[in-house]
Amino acid sequence: MKFLDQAKIYIASGKGGRGSVSFRREKYIEYGGPNGGNGGKGGDIILITDPNLNTLIDFRYQQHFKAKKGGDGKGKNQTGAGGNDLIIKVPPGTEVYNHDKSVLLADLIKPDQSIKIATGGKGGMGNSNFKSSTNQAPRRFTFGGEIEEKYLWLSLKLFADVGIIGKPNAGKSTLLSKISGATPKIADYPFTTLHPILGVIRQFDEELVIADIPGLIEGAHEGRGLGDQFLAHIERCKVLLHILDSSDENIIENYKTVHNELKKYGKKLTNKKEIIALSKVDLKGDQLDKISKIIEKKTGIKPILFSSFSREGLDRVTKKLFLECFKSNDQ
Repeated sequence: MKFLDQAKIYIASGKGGRGSVSFRREKYIEYGGPNGGNGGKGGDIILITDPNLNTLIDFRYQQHFKAKKGGDGKGKNQTGAGGNDLIIKVPPGTEVYNHDKSVLLADLIKPDQSIKIATGGKGGMGNSNFKSSTNQAPRRFTFGGEIEEKYLWLSLKLFADVGIIGKPNAGKSTLLSKISGATPKIADYPFTTLHPILGVIRQFDEELVIADIPGLIEGAHEGRGLGDQFLAHIERCKVLLHILDSSDENIIENYKTVHNELKKYGKKLTNKKEIIALSKVDLKGDQLDKISKIIEKKTGIKPILFSSFSREGLDRVTKKLFLECFKSNDQ
């Protein structure tokens, strides 16, 4: 599945239908009065969240959305048909901004949550509305209300229970593929993952959604390596799973780099529950105990040891994730 978390779209509500100028034309009624009906209301533009969506990729192929025009009024006081509303489906977690991203218009976080983002024009009035004691045969009518049009920015922040973070090539994607049904691209070079990937892990009757966030580098909070876009996706995570490559000699510096980026990005990311897991432990042998103690001393967090290759420790990782996520639900 392709992923897109930013999209600019153009929307326009429907114009109201014009009012009608009409007079009664019935046998034996010489001076029939006005009976022009009103125009129909133009269609609205409505955004609604669809829990089956988790990307904005559809907006890569369609960026312009226009609701239907209201029908014109007719004789015999017939009101024109209302224009159909246009429903635009977006994934939960979608933020809606104005054209230059200076104003947040809506934050759609719940399933089936909706918002009317553009209102259709009112129907125009037919000439029957203008009859008076001094004007028995008015030819006056009004046109329908104009459209409401605007450009919008849609920004998706994923909803996931767990966000997997770490430096590039730390083993995040491999772990996700082993503990869930996700199939991320995996290779032995940095930046294999270029966008967040979701996976689901299940335990008895419970399940967790896990987001594999592309590797973070120094300067990520300022947008380097698209890091600011990636960091946005963990704002709504309950727990952060920080993967450290146990075979990397700069393991402490790697931890500090990622942690500093979380701190500089803000949004209280460093206040989230953090789990540290050391990957590729099958490569380190006797040095693991020493590395683990150093990590615990520097961070205050006892790391979980695992190997995606041998599957050693994967059950400990999943048990810890369920424990901390459901502990978070109770708070």
